[in-house]
Amino acid sequence: MSAHGRSGEDRDGSGGPPAAGLTTGDVARRLGVAPTTVRTWDRRYGLGPEAHTGGRHRRWTPADVAKLERMCALTATGLPPAEAARLARGAGPPAADSVRADGPGPAPAGRRSRTGSGLRLGDVRQECRGVARAALRLDAAALDELLTAAIAGHGLVAAWTEVIVPTLQAVGRKWENSGEKYVEVEHFLSWHVSGALRQAAPRTVPDRPGSTVVLACTPGETHTLPLEVLSAALTERGVPVRMFGGALPVDPLLAAVRRTGPAAVALWAQSRATASRPLAQHVAAMEWGVRGARRSPAVLTLGPGWAGQAVAGLARPPGLAEAVAALAPDGP
Repeated sequence: MSAHGRSGEDRDGSGGPPAAGLTTGDVARRLGVAPTTVRTWDRRYGLGPEAHTGGRHRRWTPADVAKLERMCALTATGLPPAEAARLARGAGPPAADSVRADGPGPAPAGRRSRTGSGLRLGDVRQECRGVARAALRLDAAALDELLTAAIAGHGLVAAWTEVIVPTLQAVGRKWENSGEKYVEVEHFLSWHVSGALRQAAPRTVPDRPGSTVVLACTPGETHTLPLEVLSAALTERGVPVRMFGGALPVDPLLAAVRRTGPAAVALWAQSRATASRPLAQHVAAMEWGVRGARRSPAVLTLGPGWAGQAVAGLARPPGLAEAVAALAPDGP
């Protein structure tokens, strides 16, 4: 967020430049909790900043934040807040993986980051840690706030690529490695990501003949989030989109293509089992229009399911940014 968009909490009360340390809002975003939660822990349990700046607002040092990180980790295990706060206040020096006070960005090279519940994130943006913590706690309000802030701050494409995808992948690994213990976290996070994408998307773009893009998962494919963010990014760039979501059967997919006469069709497949080369070839061969001026759609095969199953003559963008560029070449 730019400096002019910050609240008065970014200054020390004198009208000068920001004081050293993090604001309460910064700390809340990094921990994945609401600012009111941080203030409550300060007021009720004495987990506030040790030092005072002399102004109306106080700043949080790495040691202060480390205590709050321990508080988050302990309450995530089911420990009552009062007991968790007592343990957090009495803990030793800050852990190596505590949140840094020098702002967002990747953790130092060679360091593996955990959220406090064994969720490995690696070297990622600081926002990923907050999103992961909120998801693990099933904290809907904090998760919505963090996702909305990430999209507003970085834009749809960067927020998806650099914040949302690494967090989804970490949660997926945790689920796979723990006997499906965290499946509810993955579903919870996916649901809120979908809501944040819909909230961030602009109004639907009216149809323009020959310029519509059809987005659909292949038959049997239920992973829709990548197409949802692609739909939002294309709409943001003024491209008319018709989104058909997950597991669209073959006949309805073909009917949708015939009825819309799209400029392009993007087919998403998460796994090789759902990637259908014959279907992609069939869609690419479809034609409509008057004799002598018949048109066919450009077909894009998207998702890891198409790896090793390249379809001759069809584009396979490797990521979201490349897909957006292919489908909205004249967009901003």
